[in-house]
Amino acid sequence: MRKDFLPFSPPSIDDQEINEVVDTLREGWITTGPKVKRFEEEFASFIGSPAALAVSSGTGALHIALAALKIGPGDAVITTPMSFCSSVHVIEQVGARPILVDVEPDTLNIDPNKIEDVLKSAVRSPQSAIKGLLPVHLYGHPCDMKVIMDIAEKYHLKVIEDAAHALPAKYDGRLIGTIGDLTAFSFYSTKNITTAEGGMLTGKSELIEEARLWSLHGMDRDAWKRYSSEGSWYYEVIRPGFKYNMPDVAAAIGIQQLRKLTRFQTRRKEIVSGYNEAFSQLEELQIPCKRADVEHAWHLYVIRLNLERLKINRNQFIEELKARNIGTSVHFIPIHLHPYYRDKYDYKPDDFPIAYREYQCILSLPIYPKMTDQDVQDVIEAVVDVIMAHRK
Repeated sequence: MRKDFLPFSPPSIDDQEINEVVDTLREGWITTGPKVKRFEEEFASFIGSPAALAVSSGTGALHIALAALKIGPGDAVITTPMSFCSSVHVIEQVGARPILVDVEPDTLNIDPNKIEDVLKSAVRSPQSAIKGLLPVHLYGHPCDMKVIMDIAEKYHLKVIEDAAHALPAKYDGRLIGTIGDLTAFSFYSTKNITTAEGGMLTGKSELIEEARLWSLHGMDRDAWKRYSSEGSWYYEVIRPGFKYNMPDVAAAIGIQQLRKLTRFQTRRKEIVSGYNEAFSQLEELQIPCKRADVEHAWHLYVIRLNLERLKINRNQFIEELKARNIGTSVHFIPIHLHPYYRDKYDYKPDDFPIAYREYQCILSLPIYPKMTDQDVQDVIEAVVDVIMAHRK
């Protein structure tokens, strides 16, 4: 058994990031300034998006996306119950109503066929004006964006993609971040690249400029435009904006992380290959789905336990792995099970039966670029050992 604890998902930070941050500190400009601008330009170029806006979190990117698209009180946005709570919080925070739609049984992404069912029902008995779709590319596997974009065009809806897991995923040959109206990425410490905390919004230039106003108090000039030698002290507030700007210190990390992304992804794919080879023949679990028309970002490697073949449940399985010094997690507790949403909308667990059923058997295993081959082997051996000890 492994002697030391293998953490679930630590960041991959090296001297390049440290030196870039030190350079930023020595230059004396640490808030939003030239390195943020550089990070935005390099990220937009990498994705192939007309423009990008760096912000303080992926949640902030989603929030200002909704504001920039003028979604607010009296409106509704369709999204998934299978996501982190922030994907739905932002809808509430702009005063709109989230409408949850169950997920596909294979990808666990939002089911486009059920989206259309909800829209047809809304036309017959409208409660709120449905203005947007917020698909979440869960675990790094892109949603079925062709169908989603066709639905959006048919019903005149805006599409805000939650791509917190999906850098650098592709759908039908296109990088995620170039398909919907606006796309939000996360650079939280566990993500495929990190800025410690941070996010990015991509989209058409005019939408990004509108989002930029919302990202910093609704001011028409940021600090660089006011305090640099080329700037002017005068500014005007033209939106009731938020405080979501990314500082240069964070962007410095992001600049170096973006350069390593291709290498990071190569390592993630190697780990996935090792896991798949080891686990694919085990009847006690199911390996992750990957459809032919996508390139998976492999932010998470999520197995599903076939509980009818085991004497223990998912939570006990996690504890067994922890006892073997393997860190894990669960992604995610469905939105409709959380007390705030359960109580406000009177949700029952079986209102979204696929999300609820699969939640009870999912388990996220460690996957990150700094994992050694021995780390991967330790995870495999621990999973197999638990199964052998507790199979029926």
